[in-house]
Amino acid sequence: MTAPPIEDLLRELAPQVLGTLIRRHGRFEECEDAVQEALLAAAVQWPSEGVPDNPRGWLVTVASRRLIDQIRSEHARRERETATAAAETAPEDVPDTDDTLVLLFLCCHPTLTPASQTALTLRAVGGLTTAEIARAFLVPEATMAARISRAKQRIKAAGSSFGPPGGSAPDGSGPDGFSLPEGPEREERLRVVLHVLYLIFNEGYTASSGSELHRADLAHEAIRLTRMVHAQLPDDGEVTGLLALMLLTHARRTARTTATGDLVPLDEQDRTRWDHEMIDEGLELVKTSLAGPALGPYQLQAAIAATHAAAATATETDWRQVHALYLILERIAPNPMVTLNRAIALTEVEGPAAGLDLLSTLDGDERMAGHHRLLSVRAHLLEKTGDAAGAYEHYRRAAKATASIAEQRYLESRAARLRP
Repeated sequence: MTAPPIEDLLRELAPQVLGTLIRRHGRFEECEDAVQEALLAAAVQWPSEGVPDNPRGWLVTVASRRLIDQIRSEHARRERETATAAAETAPEDVPDTDDTLVLLFLCCHPTLTPASQTALTLRAVGGLTTAEIARAFLVPEATMAARISRAKQRIKAAGSSFGPPGGSAPDGSGPDGFSLPEGPEREERLRVVLHVLYLIFNEGYTASSGSELHRADLAHEAIRLTRMVHAQLPDDGEVTGLLALMLLTHARRTARTTATGDLVPLDEQDRTRWDHEMIDEGLELVKTSLAGPALGPYQLQAAIAATHAAAATATETDWRQVHALYLILERIAPNPMVTLNRAIALTEVEGPAAGLDLLSTLDGDERMAGHHRLLSVRAHLLEKTGDAAGAYEHYRRAAKATASIAEQRYLESRAARLRP
């Protein structure tokens, strides 16, 4: 098997190394800084010197030395010890465990607000930039930067641990040994963890800005992390549902764009290009998730994705089932995006006039004001009614409202077909 590129390897190892350092030393913010410096050292040295036999151990060694230097205030030795760490024949003893799941739960610390929990996890574990997280939350970048900084400080003040600390780190700086929370606290944090993974996947599947429609690295990372959570909690229906949703959605990735990078909508995709092995796995997971006693939003979204995946052609899609599932989803987890998607399904069942009527209920929702998805769906439904002028205007407005170049091109091309 071909070794992954260094950039991909570092992205995978970063949360594992951060989790290990926090387990040993506490000090969330200082650990994150030390890990970033170790990653930078690896990015500079590994391409020329080769990837070490134990890359995670190498990173933990370098990051630990940098952290200890910070703790002891020996600033003069930072550059020298980082450089010599790479030459060591054997790294420090690093447990053969992946602390990413612990780090995921740690970022969802109960002292943080739900928004801060999500933002910190996206930054520390998902590797998203502050700007990307700000776009996901629809807030200015400066606001998000301040939110993440405050979250780190709260984690630091709380001792960076779950419950009573198990002892002191070797340098006396913090707790040594974490365990996952139990009972209601674990359930509460798990919901935040799943939401974070969902946001990471969405950013990867449809990038909020830039020239590419998707960022496969983020989507793959979200799937990897969700598989890890599922391996720990295989009987949780929502965990299983989220993994199924990701697989069924990601299976369509190669068919979503042309050779030139232009967007291809679902009903026009070549379904022979879908990853059917991934679809088969997703469909089995959906069956498992729906067998439980309760239904959650990820299970329902996975069931909707499964309905699309089961249709050999777009015309064979069971839109009545899709609409019924959206009705249930709208009832248990009300959200304007759910209503918007239900309007699309309702159009296929009852016609575009019914879909437009449902869309009108979102006009007073401040969260959707000027949102390109609402504008583009309305344009699509207006086009179906024969209102070419109205559709043209809404396609143009939608193109201006999105920061994704791929989506802009698609929406502009739709408008160009209707230009008066």
